[in-house]
Amino acid sequence: MSSIISVSNLVKKYKNVIAVDDITFTVERGEVFAFLGPNGAGKTTTIKVLTTLLFPTSGQVAINGYNPTTQQDLVRKSFGIVFQDPSLDDELTAWENLDFHGVLYGMDKATRHKRMNDLLEIVQLSDKKKLLVKTFSGGMKRRLEIARGLIHHPLIYFLDEPTIGLDPQTRNQIWNYIIALNKMEGTTVFFTTHYLEEAERYSHRLAIIDHGKIVACGDLAYLKDLTQSEHLEEAFLKLTGHEIREESAGTGDNIRMRLRARR
Repeated sequence: MSSIISVSNLVKKYKNVIAVDDITFTVERGEVFAFLGPNGAGKTTTIKVLTTLLFPTSGQVAINGYNPTTQQDLVRKSFGIVFQDPSLDDELTAWENLDFHGVLYGMDKATRHKRMNDLLEIVQLSDKKKLLVKTFSGGMKRRLEIARGLIHHPLIYFLDEPTIGLDPQTRNQIWNYIIALNKMEGTTVFFTTHYLEEAERYSHRLAIIDHGKIVACGDLAYLKDLTQSEHLEEAFLKLTGHEIREESAGTGDNIRMRLRARR
């Protein structure tokens, strides 16, 4: 495998706040990579830099070999993204939401519509494609967003808390779609989550970030061995501490890390 995401000494400051503090990591092609951290750790800020929404203060970033600061269009063609907050047009149908997104990526009609039909089948929304999105449940909207982010066959798929607020059955269903697409198309998946069991179950490797710094990066076996822990939750707490922290103002990192109770 070769690195499709490369981050070297990345720093992002908001005035006097250092949201991301000299982090370095790589993600390999076809890998499912999880990004974990407490409140205000720098997860969302990092994703925003990787996806051209923020410029880094310093450091080097390469996405599919391109620079997100100077080659934004090429970087954007390389990835799909599902944001934490809903971003569908509720006044359009499911089909129209996908079609509009495909047009933005310059896909011709025949290719676009075939891809749309395939993805709607995968996320089990084919029979709902003519319905307005405002009539959809939260889980249905999330499934449509997942399909939309994949419309242009991206090499990298960024997911910022992809299953937040969903019931366990829908969360499991959505992850089945994501993992199936990773295997079928070799799509690299980079996701943040506050559900530690998702990182434990689905990622090949994970990075734990705290106070803007990556404190550990590797597969589950490495992290458990590093911290002499039996579970990821235990390893996470040893690396980041047990105290509850509020988000730092101005970091833009508003994802909450909630630890599941282990009995």
